[in-house]
Amino acid sequence: MKTKEQEKAKAKAVREDRAPEAGSAVVARPPLAVRIGPFSAAVERRGAVAAVVLAAVAAVLAFVGLCRGDAWDPPGEVFAALAGHGDVAFVVQEWRLPRVTAALAFGAALGAAGAVFQNLTRNPLGSPDVIGLDAGAYTGALVALTVLSGTSVQLAVGSVAGGLAAAVVVYLLSLGSGLGGLRLVVIGIAVNAMLTALNSWIVLRAELEVAMAAVGWSAGSLNGIGWEDLRLPLALLAALAVLLAVLARPMHQVAVGDDLAVTSGVRLSGYRPLVVLAGVGCTATVTAVAGPVVFIALAAPQIGRRLAGAAGVPLLPAALTGAVLLLVADLTAQTVLAPVALPVGAVTTVLGGGYLLWLLVREVRR
Repeated sequence: MKTKEQEKAKAKAVREDRAPEAGSAVVARPPLAVRIGPFSAAVERRGAVAAVVLAAVAAVLAFVGLCRGDAWDPPGEVFAALAGHGDVAFVVQEWRLPRVTAALAFGAALGAAGAVFQNLTRNPLGSPDVIGLDAGAYTGALVALTVLSGTSVQLAVGSVAGGLAAAVVVYLLSLGSGLGGLRLVVIGIAVNAMLTALNSWIVLRAELEVAMAAVGWSAGSLNGIGWEDLRLPLALLAALAVLLAVLARPMHQVAVGDDLAVTSGVRLSGYRPLVVLAGVGCTATVTAVAGPVVFIALAAPQIGRRLAGAAGVPLLPAALTGAVLLLVADLTAQTVLAPVALPVGAVTTVLGGGYLLWLLVREVRR
């Protein structure tokens, strides 16, 4: 029998949007059964509604991004341009569409990466840009730029290798507390600070042209992205999305607790390396193309979780929220000092800094 104190504690956790502790049960409305041919899945009602609304908002913002350039083009002309007609067809298809596609794909990737690590660490601060994985990916990319020739393949491989190395260091230093808890986050923040200092040293030691390019790239920018920059990253992100879809169910089981996950058939020894690889791959792929775009991976999973009303951190709402946030940030970057386009990372830093401050205060009070 549950005591009144236990009932009050659970009600307080629900009011604060907290995920339940391992071993507790959550009473929810029965999920919707979705069947497509021989395949079927159970979908939470509120989560499905949130996903549809977020997808619609992302579609509207993407179309606004296609209309927004040095000048505003009417929607009718943009529709015609997408079909290859009109005076602005080249501008829309070759300049604006790649940028909007990058914002959608990269925002979704960062949101999914944030959901992966927040589920893994069971901590809302367990984000790639907080625990040093973004900085590690940037270190790998800087090595590819300064030591190697800096091709797109070298940048991608260097970013993934740097992110994985940072993840291994954080994991080894936090072995005493496992992958959860505040200790991992604190260690990750320390590793992030050291890697940031290392990155500054690499830039200072590089040749002037390389250093100028690296500093501009470190702000995180979607300016000047074309289709030739997106072919390989989009293919990598598509493969990682398939992997995350396969890992989605065990991910939520592990978020409840290792013991319950093992009893439900999850093999932790095989699951954790795969999910870390998927999360690092997402954030490193974005870093290799656009530079470190911070705070999207921190904020998107928690916003998506609250919109979906989920106990854990669901992947799809987190990815869609990340796409919406990055689109909003990019449109803001293009508008604030128009016709000069700011790096999108400058906007996400301003917005994300306030969110991080609120989250830290909330965690300390809790």
